[in-house]
Amino acid sequence: MDSQKLENLLNLALDTPMTERDKSMELNVGYDKEDSTWELIVKYHGDLRQGLSVLYALPRQTLIRVEELIAGYAILTVPESMIEALSEVEEIEYIEKPKRLFFSDLAGNAAACYAPGSQLYNDLTGKGVLVAVIDSGISYWNEDFRNPDGTTRILYLWDQVLDREFDREQINEALAMGSRQQAEQMVPSIDTTGHGTAVAGIAAGNGGTGGAAYAGVARESDLLIVRLGTPRIGSFPRTTELMRALTYIVNKAVVLKMPVAVNLSFGNTYGAHNGTSLLERFLDNVSEIGRCVICVGSGNEGASGGHVGGSVAVTGRDGLFDSNVSGSLTRVELTVGEYEIGLNVQLWKEYTDRYRVTMVSPQGEYFIVDTDRPGRQTYRLGQTEILLYNGEPAPYLTSQEIYFDFLPAGSGRYLESGVWTFLLEPVETITGNYTFYLPSGTTRSEKTRFVRTTPDVTLTIPSTASKVITVGAYDPVYESYADFSGRGYLYQERVNSRTSDSFVKPDLVAPGVGVMASNRDGGYGPVTGTSFATPFATGAAALLMQWGIVMGNDPYLYGEKVKAYLRRGAQPIRGETEYPNARVGYGALCIENSLPM
Repeated sequence: MDSQKLENLLNLALDTPMTERDKSMELNVGYDKEDSTWELIVKYHGDLRQGLSVLYALPRQTLIRVEELIAGYAILTVPESMIEALSEVEEIEYIEKPKRLFFSDLAGNAAACYAPGSQLYNDLTGKGVLVAVIDSGISYWNEDFRNPDGTTRILYLWDQVLDREFDREQINEALAMGSRQQAEQMVPSIDTTGHGTAVAGIAAGNGGTGGAAYAGVARESDLLIVRLGTPRIGSFPRTTELMRALTYIVNKAVVLKMPVAVNLSFGNTYGAHNGTSLLERFLDNVSEIGRCVICVGSGNEGASGGHVGGSVAVTGRDGLFDSNVSGSLTRVELTVGEYEIGLNVQLWKEYTDRYRVTMVSPQGEYFIVDTDRPGRQTYRLGQTEILLYNGEPAPYLTSQEIYFDFLPAGSGRYLESGVWTFLLEPVETITGNYTFYLPSGTTRSEKTRFVRTTPDVTLTIPSTASKVITVGAYDPVYESYADFSGRGYLYQERVNSRTSDSFVKPDLVAPGVGVMASNRDGGYGPVTGTSFATPFATGAAALLMQWGIVMGNDPYLYGEKVKAYLRRGAQPIRGETEYPNARVGYGALCIENSLPM
């Protein structure tokens, strides 16, 4: 079945036999093989439960689980056999499957204009503002997250892995046990990777045993922590876990009547990267609830070789080439490394443009994609099977996706290595724009990459949501852009020869190379990546909200207003001559300059 209410990737999964889905990196994400059910993200209007009542007479209806979030979004758990009927429910507008999330990791306060000993450092500490960290958890035992009397600064810790919530009283009771081992028996939430602990330490650690030199930005903020769940052993958190976490955080902040700065240091590469996915739209909606600021890392795909974009020759609607065009064939080459067990490639283009797409294997075999034939197509080149889905526009999307899923053919274990080639030949083109994406660099070998890459538009999703503060990384030692940091726009709207405000991503950059941060064992060590640049901005947002809301200087200092002030206060980066730009946005975070004083 193919329904235009379902995203392309879900349509492809449902049209693909289970033997092939099992080989794919993406098609079964969200599917529970034991129960034959899907976890799905839906956008709806009206009374969802009333709308679903039409399904109650169908077999296995008791397996439908409804989890309403906020702003017209919900997560449904549905038997695969019922998805077609689900798509016909009038109240449901659009359905997506979950995607995997990847953490963005590979002497910051002074670089961010917030140095110990300064008057600003003494006046603003984040007190009265919540800092929320949605990540891999937190080592709550660490001194960095305690008050001077030894009690915890964590108001609530929701561990999605354990499916348990711990409040301040329970954590304090655990800390009073005297030993870490005894505490973890009472509150068994453990940050197994240390990623979340480092992020929380940069955003809001108090320096613990290291003192002021190791303190985070909002060192007296109360903390809300969500340890992202993993649906099964060895898997990655999903976008559905993130949506649950955000709903939890904003609802807690509203109940507590406190402003909140939220930190997200992860993302994925699947999507059009233009704010149209349900996850991106959900973040924009969440950012308008309560007094909230959401900071998201731009990802570490800038130098990973996972993206290429450009323009094919433009023919116009009559199919005739512009007289200035010297050639019509665009060649995009992809090197696939040895022992690659699976891979997918997204090609995004304007739906108004028509191309002839030819795919050539390393051995010279090829097929021509019928881009006017929507839906699933299957091809085999040598020892590699290609599942192709030719998408159509969606209710929230004007562009078209052509999705290629590479699977080992037959009994083979690996894809055919070597250089694969995509040939794009314009048939009838208006813009000619195209972009290719590979999966996150953490899931493929270093040798699997495009031969000629385009570093622009390498932001990971959901940092592409328009209302969040998107944070890239720079090296504070050399005062230079970090080349791994995700970059912004490839095509943009120009106003008076400058980029339109609505297209600027990232918004700014923060220290993200060799940053000293808390580790899960109570010590400190250097970390690198946009994961660790983001919490500088999160802490800065907390300080601005403390100055404005808590101290009464500006009760409306939250949301887009915080973004505007952080942009205005950003300072120049060495080697960058024009602002904003696709590498560093408006420049480097400078808290002192950002305060409207």
